[in-house]
Amino acid sequence: MFGKKKQQVDPIAVAEAQRSQEQQEVSAAFQKGITALRDFIAPSSIELTASYFQIGTRFARTFYIFGYPRQLYTGWLSSFINIDEIVDLSMFIYPVESQIVLENLRKKVSQLEAGVQIDAEKGRVRDPGKQAAIVDAEEMRDKLQVGEERFFRFGFYFTLYAGSLDELEFVTHKVESLLGQQLVYSKAATSQQEQGLNSTVPEFTDQLQIRRNMSTGALSTSFPFTSADLSQDNGILYGINMHNSGLVIFDRFSLENGNSVVFAKSGAGKSFAVKLEALRSMMFGTEIVIIDPENEYQRMCDAVGGAYVRLSLNSNTRINPFDLPRVIDTEESDNALRSNLITLHGLLRLMMGGAQAQMVASMAQGTAIAPALTPVEEADLDAALIETYAKAGITNDPLTHNSPPPTINDLYDTLLHMGGTGPQLAQRLRKYTSGTFAGIFSQQSNIDINNQMVVFNIRDLEDELRPVAMYIVLNYIWNKTKSDQKKRILIIDEAWQLMKYEDSANFMFSLAKRARKYNLGITTISQDVEDFMGSRMGRAIVANASLQLLLKQSTSAVDVLSNVFKLTTEEKNRLSQFPIGQGLFFAGQNHVHIQIIASPTETNLITTNPEQVQQIQQQGTIDQSQPQGTIDLGAQVPPTGYTT
Repeated sequence: MFGKKKQQVDPIAVAEAQRSQEQQEVSAAFQKGITALRDFIAPSSIELTASYFQIGTRFARTFYIFGYPRQLYTGWLSSFINIDEIVDLSMFIYPVESQIVLENLRKKVSQLEAGVQIDAEKGRVRDPGKQAAIVDAEEMRDKLQVGEERFFRFGFYFTLYAGSLDELEFVTHKVESLLGQQLVYSKAATSQQEQGLNSTVPEFTDQLQIRRNMSTGALSTSFPFTSADLSQDNGILYGINMHNSGLVIFDRFSLENGNSVVFAKSGAGKSFAVKLEALRSMMFGTEIVIIDPENEYQRMCDAVGGAYVRLSLNSNTRINPFDLPRVIDTEESDNALRSNLITLHGLLRLMMGGAQAQMVASMAQGTAIAPALTPVEEADLDAALIETYAKAGITNDPLTHNSPPPTINDLYDTLLHMGGTGPQLAQRLRKYTSGTFAGIFSQQSNIDINNQMVVFNIRDLEDELRPVAMYIVLNYIWNKTKSDQKKRILIIDEAWQLMKYEDSANFMFSLAKRARKYNLGITTISQDVEDFMGSRMGRAIVANASLQLLLKQSTSAVDVLSNVFKLTTEEKNRLSQFPIGQGLFFAGQNHVHIQIIASPTETNLITTNPEQVQQIQQQGTIDQSQPQGTIDLGAQVPPTGYTT
C-alpha cells in the first residue's frame, strides 16, 4: 500500500512571504496617515437637506433652468455672470441627429396644422400661439434641412453660496428676479441637492438630466465668457471693476502706445486718478514729468523727493527754447537742428502773433483766426533763425551741436539788423527780450533735471505767457526724452489751454504721434471737453491715445463724448450721474466701469479737497473714521463678493 508523499516546506520562503505581507500592511497603514491633496480641499463636513445643503460653514442651493423665452438675445447671460455673488454654474450640451429632429418636427407641424384646421371648422377664434409655433417649426425645418442649424439638448444648472440661510434666501430672490426679468425661469432642485452639487462641480457628471431643446443660434447666445474683465499679470492697480468687483490691473505701455486722455468736470476726481497712477507707476521705475498749472502736485512731489521747478517772471529758473537735444541716434542727430527750427517756428508764431487777442476777437465776431505771420514774415524768420544758429557756430553738422546755443536776444539782434520784415518782427519780439516778459526764456538754461519725478509749476505766470511757457516746457521735455530714452509718463494738466492755439495744438499732436518711439506715454487731462473735442487736433490726440478715462461729465459734454467713444445708451446716461471717483476706463477695444480706490496714505499725498488739505496741515493725516469731503475716493468702499 502506497501512502502520500509528505510535501516539503521551505522555511526561508515562508519567512519572506510573511515579511512581505507585514511590509504591505505597514505601508498601507502609513499611507492612511499621509495628508493628501484631497484632505486640503475637502470640506470639514457636508449636510444635505431637501432644499439646500451645507458645506462646512457655507450654505448653498442648486437650481436648474426650466423655462426660456421664445427668443434669446446675445448677452442675456451677461448680467448673471457679472453678479456680485459667489456662483458655480454648469452647462451640458448634447448634440442630436438632425434626421431625428426633422422627423419629430414634421409630426409636430402636422399636429399643429390639424389643430388649426379643426378650430376653423368649428368656428373657433384663431389661436395665435399655434400659428407662431407652426412658423417657428417650419423655419427650423428649413434651416436643419440645408445644414444652417443643428439641434442640441441643453442643460443649465447653477449653485448659489451664502454665509447664512437668510443670506441664501436673499441671494436666491435676487438671482431669480434677475433671470425672471428676461423670461428665464429657474427652480431649486428640491430633494436632489446632492445630484445638483455633483452636476455643478467640475466633474462633467449630469445627474439632474433636466434639458431643453435648442438650436445653434439660441445656444450661441448662452456663451458664458462675457465677464467685463480688464486685468493683466503685470501693471499697476487703477481701481475696482464695478461689473464684478475684480481688480483693474493694467500696463499702459503694453498697448499700441502709452498715451492716455482723462476727461472730467471740475471736482470729479481726474487729478486724483492721474496722481494715483503716477505714484504707483514710480514703484516700477517709471519716470514722471508733470506740467502743473494750478500747484496741485507739489505735496506729492515733495513726499517722493521729486524736483519741483517753479516758473514765473520773478523766479531764477531759466529755460532756453534754442537748446538742442543731445541725441545718440545718427539719423536723429542729423535732423536735430532742422527739427528744432520747426518747433521754434511754431513757438515764435505763438509769441509774436498776438494769438490771444485774435482768439478773443474772433470768438466775439464768429470769424476765423488770421495767421499770426504772413508768408514773407515766415521766410524772413526762417532765415534769421538759421543765421542766429550759424553765428553761435551751430550748423546741420552734428559735431557743432555741442556749442552753446543762442538765445532769443541773439535772434532779436539778427532780426533787427537784417532787411525785409526783420525789424518789424524784432519789435514784436521785444517784450520777451527787454520788455515785460524778459528773462525767463531769453537766457541760457540753468536747470538740469535728473530725478524720477519732475514737476513744472506755471501757476504764477500771466495768462498770456502761460501757453508760451507750456510750449517751451514741452519742447524741453521732448528734447530730454530724445537724448535720454527711459520709460516716462508726461502729464499735461489743463491741456485745453494749449488746444486753443493751432501751433501749440499741432505740437502736442506731434508729440502724441512720436512718443511711442521714445518709450514715452503722454497723459492729457482736460475739463473743457467741448473745446478740446471741437479742435481737429484735439480729436486726433484722443484717437492716438490707447487709454482713456471718462469720469463724471457735465450734461453738455455727454453727447460729444458719446459720439466720439461710441457709448451705449446706458453708459451715456451714467456718464453724467457717476459719483466722484467712478467712470469708464477704456483700454484698447475693452472698457469697464471703474471705481478709483486709494489707500489712506496715498489719499494724504494726492487729495486736493480743501477740507482734507487743511486737516492734513493741522494733524498730519486724514481721519478715516470721519465723513470725507467730495474728493475722498479712499472712503468709498466697493461692493463685496466676487463672481466665479
